[in-house]
This record gives sequence, C-alpha cells and structure tokens, in this order.
Amino acid sequence: MQEPRETRLAQYLRDRRARLDPTALGFAATRRRTPGLRREEVAQRAHISATWYTWLEQGRGGAPSADVLDRLARALLLNEVEREHLFLLGQGRPPATRYRPSAGITPRLQHILDALECSPALVRNASWDVLAWNQAARAVLTDYEALPPSQRNVLRLIFCDPAVRAAQANWEHVARFVLAAFRADATRAGVDTAPIVAELSRRSPEFAAMWEEKAVRDYGEGIKELHHPVAGPIAFEYSAFSIEGNRDLGLVIYHPASPADAALIRRLIAALPAPQRREPT
Repeated sequence: MQEPRETRLAQYLRDRRARLDPTALGFAATRRRTPGLRREEVAQRAHISATWYTWLEQGRGGAPSADVLDRLARALLLNEVEREHLFLLGQGRPPATRYRPSAGITPRLQHILDALECSPALVRNASWDVLAWNQAARAVLTDYEALPPSQRNVLRLIFCDPAVRAAQANWEHVARFVLAAFRADATRAGVDTAPIVAELSRRSPEFAAMWEEKAVRDYGEGIKELHHPVAGPIAFEYSAFSIEGNRDLGLVIYHPASPADAALIRRLIAALPAPQRREPT
C-alpha cells in the first residue's frame, strides 16, 4: 500500500534539505547533527514560517499552496523535474506551465540529426522556431542556414514564403494542420502567442481566418508530399517526437517513402553549397 502523499512530501523535503551545503548558501559552518540545512534555514530561504515548514516535514502541514511550493523549490535549489515532483507530492498535480524558450540544442542532438542522412529532420521549439536541422532538411524543406534566425519559424514560412507555399501538395490542408498543431503545442507549453498572431494576421488574411477557427491537434505522424522546384514530387512518412528533458523542444523526422525518393534526396544534398560551421548550444 502506497504511503500518503503528505508522508512522501515530508520525506522528499527532508532528503532535498540534507543534500544542500550550508556554507555554499551563506550559513555558518557550525557543528551540525545531520547533513545539509536546518529546517529553520530552509524556512528562512523560502520566506515561510519555520513552524509550518517543520509541520510539512512531519507530514501534518496540510496541502501547501502553489506559491509556497515555488518558494520551497527555489530554497531547495530544485531543477525543473524535481520541482514538478514536489508539486505532484504537494498538490497531486504538476505546476502551472512556465514557458522558457530554448535557445539551441546540445551537440549530441545535432549529431543525431546529422546521422539521418536521407531523412530531413529538424528541431523546433514550442513557438515553432526552427533551432536545428540536417543537410537533408536544407536540401528538401528550406535552407534554414540562409535565413536570419527571426525568419526560421514554421508559421512565417508556411504563410509568408511563396517558395514554401508552392512546395506544398495541398497548401490549405497543410496550413490548417500546422496552425492547429502549433496552437496545441503553444498552449501546452504556455507560449504567449499574441505577438506572432498579431504579426501574421496583418501579413496574411488566410492566417487570420484560420486562426479564428480555433482548431487543435497533435502533429503525430503521417504522410507528407512535397513538390520540389528541382526534383519534382517527393513523398515522406513523418513522425514527431518530444525531447526528453526539454519539453520546449520537438523533433520532426521525414523519412523518404521509397528508394526513389531517397535517391532524389541524395542528389539534392550533393548539390548543396557547403554548410557554414554551426555551434549548437
């Protein structure tokens, strides 16, 4: 039988407290009976009552508010995964979404993209800014390297780039699909969509009309067809994945639907100019 949530919260608080170095946090290096901070030091850092914090560690403090849990997470130097666990123990639900856009990806993730030789692949954040890509994506989808960072956004490309629009086998279907998936991703991550919605509503009446439909869907997986200006029709099977450890990032892979499609992609890659050196972050 599982222990009550209050008991598990008390154990978690005690464990996190014991892992902190008092001297690194400005407390005196006096003799201590147990490792880590004292209860009153955690309470002081969290700006809460020492008595109530003691009750929480004894499993009798009641359900803390979200504000108190946030204070405790900061006081105990919890990372995002640990903070979520604290909220699940304290309130039985994850914390409200805090959107923190990612500026880039790790070198290891870039290596994974580069290893997908004939499969266009990219990493985008919840605002649908394209942060990383491989050579196949440059050759087949868009040469993101040639664009300024502000223009490497899927919505801007779909609704405002004539070449990207012309490459879609059914632009209206694709645009609605992209917009519905973006709305779901942005809402889930807590993205403030107002700036890009205002911008694209001014630039594209079609965007404004489709946004008002308020459709939502997952990106998921399926079939995509493109009409490349040089190679002609190319078909793909695509899949979208979330990236563990960074909820803001999503990986999309377009696998060629046939050996003939793969051969077209290889020829397009061979014709690309040499890529500039990129330093993933």
